[in-house]
Amino acid sequence: MSLFDWFANRQKAGPISKDRQEREIADGLWAKCEACDVLTYTKDLRANQMVCLECNHHIRVYSDERIRQLIDPNTWIAIDEGLYATDPLKFRDRKPYSDRLRETQDKLKLLDAVQTGVGQLDTLPVALGVMDFRFMGGSMGSVVGEKLTRLIERATRERLAVIIVCASGGARMQEGMLSLMQMAKISGALERHRAARLLYLPVLTHPTTGGVTASFAMLGDIILAEPKATIGFAGRRVVEQTLREKLPDDFQTAEYLLKHGFVDAIVPRTQLKKTLAQLIRLHQPSASPTHLPTHLPEARPFSITAPEA
Repeated sequence: MSLFDWFANRQKAGPISKDRQEREIADGLWAKCEACDVLTYTKDLRANQMVCLECNHHIRVYSDERIRQLIDPNTWIAIDEGLYATDPLKFRDRKPYSDRLRETQDKLKLLDAVQTGVGQLDTLPVALGVMDFRFMGGSMGSVVGEKLTRLIERATRERLAVIIVCASGGARMQEGMLSLMQMAKISGALERHRAARLLYLPVLTHPTTGGVTASFAMLGDIILAEPKATIGFAGRRVVEQTLREKLPDDFQTAEYLLKHGFVDAIVPRTQLKKTLAQLIRLHQPSASPTHLPTHLPEARPFSITAPEA
């Protein structure tokens, strides 16, 4: 028997176990596209803004990655990052709302479903808010509303363009009316920003639904969306049952909304930063660098106390 045959027989006699196969692929080294199942080297995928190189599917990204994609290195300064929700309604379903908040905060190392801050986008100073769908479905509670309102008010004072990257399942039911009132509060801040003749650019990503769609997501001067993002208010099944008719297959997609005039442009993620910079330069050419804070406040709770019965 030749040496080659000996090695071939040895390989056939000892199949590689599943555990051994999994160990040979380092965690996080490769990423699998959920649309076409192609494995891509994670480093190459991140270099392409988490867009599949094979089928152009936009893989969902979260707030930290989105900030890295849009903001120039070493220019991001978070603001109001110490705000966190309380439980004024003492809401409980299968477990108390306060426990859900604490578990999610510990798991994600985030205090709520949005990150806000100021930084430079292609050297242009901007105020940026990025919603994070991992945090209770990106639901809009009192902290999300307060942080976005403060961001917009600061942008108005310092004459900055506002960009909000939307990704949400809607209002946070555990906070009841306190969540719903954030729609009006953010919309009021945006109206004052508009009255100051300043630019607001919402970016609708997958998914953008519920009270977010019904308020600040659709109040932009120019509304951008990512390809094939789900955008709507009520769910597809609810709309079909209400209208008593079958809806098109592409209903509530970014392409459907573009066709019907609800969205101004669909921008691939790889072109998003360049497009935002062009729009800001065209519509707000007088933008100048802003003075960024050198320190941040300590963590503190924010909520409206519910009235006693």
